[in-house]
Amino acid sequence: MKTPFGTTKDGKKITHYKLTNQSGMSVDIINYGGIISSMEVPDKNGVFGDVVLGHDNIKDYEEKSDYFGCIVGRFGNRIAHGKFSLDSTEYKLFLNNNGHTLHGGQKGFDKQVWEAKSFENEDTLGVKLSYTSIDGEEGYPGNLKCEVTYTLTKDNALQIDYMAVTDKTTVINLTNHTYFNLKDGGNSSILDHQLQIDASHYTPVDEGLIPTGEIIPVAETPFDFRQPKPIGKNIAVDHVQLNYGLGYDHNYVLDKTDNALEPISKVIEPESGRILEVLTTEPGIQFYSGNFLKGNITGKHGITYQHRTGFCLETQHFPDSPNQPHFPSTVLKPGETYQSTTIYRFKVQD
Repeated sequence: MKTPFGTTKDGKKITHYKLTNQSGMSVDIINYGGIISSMEVPDKNGVFGDVVLGHDNIKDYEEKSDYFGCIVGRFGNRIAHGKFSLDSTEYKLFLNNNGHTLHGGQKGFDKQVWEAKSFENEDTLGVKLSYTSIDGEEGYPGNLKCEVTYTLTKDNALQIDYMAVTDKTTVINLTNHTYFNLKDGGNSSILDHQLQIDASHYTPVDEGLIPTGEIIPVAETPFDFRQPKPIGKNIAVDHVQLNYGLGYDHNYVLDKTDNALEPISKVIEPESGRILEVLTTEPGIQFYSGNFLKGNITGKHGITYQHRTGFCLETQHFPDSPNQPHFPSTVLKPGETYQSTTIYRFKVQD
């Protein structure tokens, strides 16, 4: 179903798409930022509820959103000091995060209006979004043509397929920044959610949340989620990395086959019985525990998003990869095709 969703400050009309599968799960998407604005999934009693944070109007997405539900690009996460070099040429980006570049810059993909086209097949339905980032936009080289396809399947999964090509060597790291709360869509803390991540290592950061370049074991640290545990179990431990991030805001190095689409994370919300499974082709995932939510944003359903009422699992290449040669490469050259897939699949406890 396709309906109007208001007009941006610069006069662009925004469209809202509602996808609903045979079992009643629904996903709402707007073409401003490619934002996932709602996901209605059943609990253990078959009661449907919205499990993502967001807004119900375009004005709030433009003025108040903390990257709720959006496509992040050209480069998700941080690039140190907003600069990197390719083929002996240094590129300088807009600094929007304490002297660094975060999530693409001042006007990243989250603030662009994407072309959108809905589709429906026998077992799936979805929206294909397209955007061309011109050479020099936010300081990045190359005309980058991007497609992001959201597909809702009959087994209550949302598949996100990313594709891009460039006419000049560039860097790219696309992801989605949906905040989840499997209990009540952001009306309560996520600290009782039980999280599991298939990652034996993570990339520690400095005070500016830039990776130090190290890849270190999670064993015997608060960052070990190889077995399910409540998000809040160790979040208040006096650990230098938790102090830097004000909680969890770190990239995990996934234990998976390169480029294979594999299950890598699971979240269980005990009260509702909802389960979120994450599958990805990416080598990393950023777990963010909603540390910067502080009660100053009121979203959908009149809910004011308090501290740690949403979490993000952003599949990705590692932060600051253009400046860390030993990290998996984020370089895209002419003639190559960037491709990435992530699936968010919902189930309930038996």
